[in-house]
Parts: sequence; C-alpha cells; structure tokens
Amino acid sequence: MSRLKVAVLFGGRSGEHEVSLVSGASVAGALSERHDVIPILVDRQGRWLLQPAPKPEGGEPVFLVPSPDEHGALRRLADASVVSRPDVYFPVLHGTFGEDGTVQGLFDLAAVPYAGSGVAASAAAMDKELMKALFTAAGVPQTPYRVLRSRQDPAREDAVREMGLPVFVKPANLGSSVGVSKVKTAAELGPALDLAFAYDRKVVVEAGVKENRELEISILGNDDPQASVPGEIRPDREFYDYDSKYSPESRTELLIPAPLEPAVEAEVRRLGVEAFRAVDAGGYARVDFLLDRADGKILVNEINTIPGFTSISMFPKLWGASGVPYPELLARIVDLALERHAERSRLRTDYRA
Repeated sequence: MSRLKVAVLFGGRSGEHEVSLVSGASVAGALSERHDVIPILVDRQGRWLLQPAPKPEGGEPVFLVPSPDEHGALRRLADASVVSRPDVYFPVLHGTFGEDGTVQGLFDLAAVPYAGSGVAASAAAMDKELMKALFTAAGVPQTPYRVLRSRQDPAREDAVREMGLPVFVKPANLGSSVGVSKVKTAAELGPALDLAFAYDRKVVVEAGVKENRELEISILGNDDPQASVPGEIRPDREFYDYDSKYSPESRTELLIPAPLEPAVEAEVRRLGVEAFRAVDAGGYARVDFLLDRADGKILVNEINTIPGFTSISMFPKLWGASGVPYPELLARIVDLALERHAERSRLRTDYRA
C-alpha cells in the first residue's frame, strides 16, 4: 500500500494548547513510520500554519476550503495556491475549537476523511452536561451532578446541600483538569466557581467519591468498538490535576494493567464500550472511571474523544499493554478514518420518491 499523506493538526485555541503541542509531535513522529506527515500548527489565534516538522511556533499560513470540489486541498493564505492535498486529516486538538466538533464540521463540509469522532459525538463528549445526559439515557452509571450557568446561580447551594462535600467543580467544556477544583469546605466553593467560570459559561459540580480508585480504558473502532486492558492511576496528590498529569516532577503512578478482579475488569471494559456508544463516538476514545472502594460501584467519569497522545499518556500505553504498539495503533486510527469516510460517502444527499 502506498504511503498516505496525513495532515496532523495540533496546538489549538484552548487552555490545552501546550498539551496538544506535545501530543501532536508524538503522533506525527509515530505516523511518519508508515505515512507522509504534514504538520499543521493551529496557533492560539486559530491560524493554520504549515510546518516542515512539528514545533511550537512558526510556519506558512494555510487554509482548507469547506467544499467537496477541493478534494481536501490545503491552500496558501498568501495567494490561494495549492500547497498539498492530504489524504487524511488527523486532529490532535485537545479542548475547545478542536475536540468539540468545530473542526470536525469543517472536515465534513470539505468531505475529507478525518480521524476520530464526528461532529455530534465530539460536541456531546466535550460538553459535560450533554455527555452526562446521554450517559443517563443509556443507563451508564455516574456520580450525581448539577450544572450551573452563572457564578450566582442559586442551584449552587442546592448542589452542595444535596450532594454534600467534597464536590468537584469543573468547566463544562475543557479537559486535562484545566480549571478543575476539589471543594472540601463551603469557603472554597466561591474561588472554585470563579476559576471554572473563567474558562466556560457552564460549570459542572459533581459529587466526590471519598474513597475511590481511578481507572481508565482505551476504546478503538467504529461500529464494533473494542476495549483495551484497564489501567489505574494513583495520583501523587489529592486528585489527578493538571500538574499530576503533565509535570516532569509528577510522581503519579500508572498501573498497567490495573490490578482488578476478573469480573471487575470485564465490567469496566463493558461500560467503556457502552459509554463510547452512548455518545456515538467513532475511531478512538478514552473512558475514565471511579471505582468506589466502599461499595465496589463502578462509575463512569467521562469520555475523551481526543485523549492525550504524549509519551506518558494512558491511551497509547493501554493499547501497548493490549498488544497494539504505538505506530500500529495510529495506523489503525487512520484506517478507521478512511472506513468511516467511505460509509459517509455512500449516504444519499438527495431525495427521490
């Protein structure tokens, strides 16, 4: 099979820009073993910059025309001349304007193959309110929660009264634990809301599980998704925050595979697939869980449709432990992108009685 041209988009207009830079470089390096990689930095202003190799800044401004007639052509912003025609687009854009369905909508308008979930699944998985509503409809177990739409929302008092402390306060549309706080006293609620509302117009308040184990699983597939072995995270601090995930000084332990009873492992894998299907995800995703030590309940925390792809990220590590090495994993994701695109291309866009 000839080498495909794969455009890797990384960076982005979100609070997860720095993480995406590292993920993008990692993905581009591994994909280059089997494909020709076209690195595209999306800077903090949203500009697309074509680069010879992934780096945090610089590049030639380019754009993708949202028209099927263009066949996915990348054009120079300076004179609109074609600079490349990627076969597949691979967004590694964590957070808003990348993981939330926006760039997926552009790819759909351009009728180009792209890795990962489509518009609806990306938007639903990114917005914790929508995600949790879909989990509820599908019968996926999760912690109690409330959604606040302003700093002064009167429901904030109801949330604490009904759920008790501790609670977690999170922006509804962000990941990598950016803007997340664990609230253990009433005095901590106000500052936690200020931080979360700095990143989003909606905030989710979740009940804390006082004694829990944090588990993660990786999913791969389209209509027949498969689950990896589960992994366990043992944070080096009170909860798995941004520094615990990405700081070089982090002493967080990643146990792969997680030490679980066979029945618990099987249930985690089953629920991971159910969560994937609940939001109609495609290609790949990571599902995070809480295992309540007190009663053994397995609770789905969230699904990430563009999980971290850094060298220390759980998504590729879990598949590595499941017998799928990193380059093969990325090649499969590209194949799944082409498969899903072929399915979409066969759908009718006209009406005939």
